[in-house]
Amino acid sequence: MDDLKITLETLGEEDRRELGIFIQRQKKKKSRKDLALYKLLLQDKHHTPEQLIARLYPDEPNPVAYYALRKRLTRHLTDFIMLKRMEQDSTSASTIMGLLSLSRYLFDAQVERLAWHYLLKAEKLAAANEQFDLLNTIYNLQIEKAESEFAGDLDQIIEKRNQNKLAADEMERANIASSIISQRLQTVRRQGSDLHFDRIIQEVLSSYNLTEAVSKRPQLLFKLMSIARSAVLARKDFLTFEPFIISQYQETEQKYGFIKAHQYYKLSLLYMIAHVLYRNKKFVESIHYLAALHNSMSGDGKHHYATFYPRYIFLMVANLVFLRSNAEAIGLMEKLLYKSKVHLSQRDQLTALLGLSFNYFAQGAFGKANRVLLGIKRSDKWLEQTMGREWVLKKKMGELILQYELSNEDLVLNKIRSFERTFKDMLQQPAYYNVKQYLQLIKHMVDQPAAVASEAFFQQVEQSLEFDSFENTDIQAMSFYAWLKAKMLRRPYYDVLLELAQSNL
Repeated sequence: MDDLKITLETLGEEDRRELGIFIQRQKKKKSRKDLALYKLLLQDKHHTPEQLIARLYPDEPNPVAYYALRKRLTRHLTDFIMLKRMEQDSTSASTIMGLLSLSRYLFDAQVERLAWHYLLKAEKLAAANEQFDLLNTIYNLQIEKAESEFAGDLDQIIEKRNQNKLAADEMERANIASSIISQRLQTVRRQGSDLHFDRIIQEVLSSYNLTEAVSKRPQLLFKLMSIARSAVLARKDFLTFEPFIISQYQETEQKYGFIKAHQYYKLSLLYMIAHVLYRNKKFVESIHYLAALHNSMSGDGKHHYATFYPRYIFLMVANLVFLRSNAEAIGLMEKLLYKSKVHLSQRDQLTALLGLSFNYFAQGAFGKANRVLLGIKRSDKWLEQTMGREWVLKKKMGELILQYELSNEDLVLNKIRSFERTFKDMLQQPAYYNVKQYLQLIKHMVDQPAAVASEAFFQQVEQSLEFDSFENTDIQAMSFYAWLKAKMLRRPYYDVLLELAQSNL
């Protein structure tokens, strides 16, 4: 495979458009071969080097010029990604590196007063954002330039450098511990053993003398909770994760607090807590933490507003649905999609569209729900690359149920056959057993519509689907089950869904 093509294909549609403009930033020409190569590499069809050379140099093939062109396009891509990462940098690392580079330039130019001004500015910013590696570089440069009349006290600089080395070493140990924890959790998941993520985390932290560090370093706490959350999402073990993350968050907040530089981590942790409470069907408590999230992102965390506001709305809408406020939920989602000043990323826009379709469905507005999904004019391959396979699976399930409600039985059966081919490997996994059975039940409903309300079909549903207790049943799985139950009882879906959310299965 072409490595450059593989790298380019990782870009989202908006980034691809922006890179095309970036390539032409210096000179706009009617014909640019680097731009032509870029467009060729983005095509679905794979071209050999010989084919690309023939397309780019039709009159006289020129392999030397072609490989020089590839290097130029690679430079464009590298510069573009570097600038994008700087734009998205929430840790100020790129700003610090810029100040450090400017300081070095001014030292070389013999403008020492300004060089020290920017160097001290870089130190202050790096210290506030716990950029220990960059601080080490800054202190070493200060020591190197200590003879300058504008330098600070050398002994103090050396002391700060030594203290920073201890903090940097702690973060290095934390990174090692994080990798070990992640690997152990993955092993447990593969083996199907009990997760016990809290015990695994504490054992590794203790062995690296990091137990106290987690509470005083929100960056480390966020990293560990993200690792644990990934394992929890895969196993849907939300009940044990809830008290663990809440206690960890509260300990950090009460003992050390969150300074301005830690707001991204604070917002992320608040969102994780609100999300796990929602998945555990504690909707009022989830909204309580969402209110704290909104207050924080409107205050010290305002620089992260655009990142967290869509997530806040998605989770607020999800909670409102189960608090008998679906109409309010629809209003929030429509406002986010069509009236909000916050720019939505492609992922957020697609998440909002899928969510709005569900809200319309719950309202019984099947035509509206269907039009929203039809408005996602993207191939399954593109959606899978952008949103992930699990998201595409949920979208397909939603389409199936919608077509059943719209009385398009032939289309339902066609979609089931397509679904079974596309997700054949996933349907063989234990985690997707209920999905596989669910498809068979829908087939039965299409083939024998009169039997849907019968006692025999009710027994078939109960025997086919594997549910534990209500508390251990994933809320998304419960939502799909509610539709089946509504069909059997010949009652509105939303009423049945709310009843299930408030009682045992």
